[in-house]
Amino acid sequence: MTQRSPQVTVRRNRTLALASALVKGVVAAGLGLGSLTVLVMVVWISSPYPDSGPGGALRAAAGVWLLAHGAGLVRPDTLSGVPAPVGMVPLLLVLGPVWLAHRAARDAAESQEPQEGARVGARAEWRERPGGPSRVGAFCAVTAGYLLVVAGAAAYARGGPLQADPDTLAFPVALVVAGAAAAGVWTAAGRPFGPAPSWSPLAVQEAVARTLFRQRTEAASRSAAAGLTVLLGGGALLVAVALGRNAGAAQDAFLGLAGDWTGRIAVLLLAAALAPNAALWGAAYGLGPGFSLGTGATATPLGLDGTPALPRFPLLAAVPDQGPGALPNWAALAVPMAAALAVAWFTARRAAPADAPRARAWSPRETVLVTLLAALGCGAGTALLTAVAGGPIGTGALSVFGPVWWLTGPAALVWTAAIGVPAALLLRLWRLRTPGWAWRRDVPEADGPPEPEAEEEAEEVGVVPGRTRQWWAPWHARRATAGEDGEAEPAGPASPAASSVPAPDPAPEATPGFEPYDFLPTDPWHGKENREARWASLKQGSGGLMADFPADRTANRTAGRADRAESADPGGPASTP
Repeated sequence: MTQRSPQVTVRRNRTLALASALVKGVVAAGLGLGSLTVLVMVVWISSPYPDSGPGGALRAAAGVWLLAHGAGLVRPDTLSGVPAPVGMVPLLLVLGPVWLAHRAARDAAESQEPQEGARVGARAEWRERPGGPSRVGAFCAVTAGYLLVVAGAAAYARGGPLQADPDTLAFPVALVVAGAAAAGVWTAAGRPFGPAPSWSPLAVQEAVARTLFRQRTEAASRSAAAGLTVLLGGGALLVAVALGRNAGAAQDAFLGLAGDWTGRIAVLLLAAALAPNAALWGAAYGLGPGFSLGTGATATPLGLDGTPALPRFPLLAAVPDQGPGALPNWAALAVPMAAALAVAWFTARRAAPADAPRARAWSPRETVLVTLLAALGCGAGTALLTAVAGGPIGTGALSVFGPVWWLTGPAALVWTAAIGVPAALLLRLWRLRTPGWAWRRDVPEADGPPEPEAEEEAEEVGVVPGRTRQWWAPWHARRATAGEDGEAEPAGPASPAASSVPAPDPAPEATPGFEPYDFLPTDPWHGKENREARWASLKQGSGGLMADFPADRTANRTAGRADRAESADPGGPASTP
């Protein structure tokens, strides 16, 4: 019998792991396609008057699944006979495929584990198991398996009511899948920030290697995410308010699109899938550039110019009326202001943390740089999202529909930078203001925790070392010195607390709970016999390299001390002849 070498076993296990990662990518794509197909088939079965057979419904489901990845679709059957493009991506449908690809890549790369002895809470150095795939291998295998299903779905959708544009399969479909898989591998590796790739410039590698740079970048990313979230939330609020004001028009459009309950459920599902798009449209409206309603109409807070080409749809009832904007339209400008203040607040929290000494606060220059970096991230995220929130939904006037990303992104950058930078500096000064009016924590420089008695006394006036200073502390302290009815107490001798000279500490015996200090128990550890025994043990363990214990020197030193003590005693007995 021949024994297989360890190298062959490891190579075989790695090949099997890569094959497993490829299968995971195929399964992830199949789950997304299958779930959407089931939903489309349920709507098709419940429809009393279907336009096509089951083959057409399956091809339509494949087309909608490709649209969820950003692929452009083409409707060949139109009234004019000219194929009409469909490029508006329902953003709610994007969450399913992206999450599935992310999870498949994360599971495939989880065969890597951190090295033993890595510090908890820090970025661990990751190593590969002998039989596991590399991170690059897991990423490539999952992406390849997913794109195989994408290619099959695109081929199957040909000849159906919604055909995929081949030019959009490489970009952005492949880019979306690769980005989700890369994020999954990065999550499996513990989300490390660095090291930079070897092909990157040396200055970039040195900057990423610095801990301070990573901390500032993380703070800027969190601030940008907060600003983008507030911007999207404000846009959704604008759309909700506008739909509430035009509820009658939205209801008429909803009931006019379908007369049966099956069609109304389909319209409701489509409106729910386009709800994130509507929130981005509202954010673009509040930022100023607005959105296009065809080739000859644009809606901004200043008014609606041109004649819009609006199809009949419930969400489009939120579009403002034609004419110049009024005060309610101008109130939409509060959305980017709130986003800028959110960026400033999250930056100021990291610039002047409440649980750190004043000396560890950021400088004004660092605060400005991090705020600008957060504003840049917020603008880039807004531009990316608004680029997919709109798109063509037909030919002619409907070829331009939605916000313009190259105007919305810079607008978000300008708003967050112009308002966020001064607000961040003011918030930093507010958090670092003089104690007594400050609610931030004054962290003691001492390493030890505060004494329980001092903490209980500080709680009476609202100030506890190591805890957040309450905003009512100054008034509470003043009320404690006054009477219960708010009047000042009669003048009298100044108390020790009110005097500028600190009062002497009370005697220890008068303190409640005082226990007298006791001497430590004597032990023979420092005795002469024990020291000689330890020295002999060390000498025996060293192999004869250590000298003998200086017993004679110790005896001479002891005798010398005794002679000096006798000579120094003036009242000692006289020596006898």
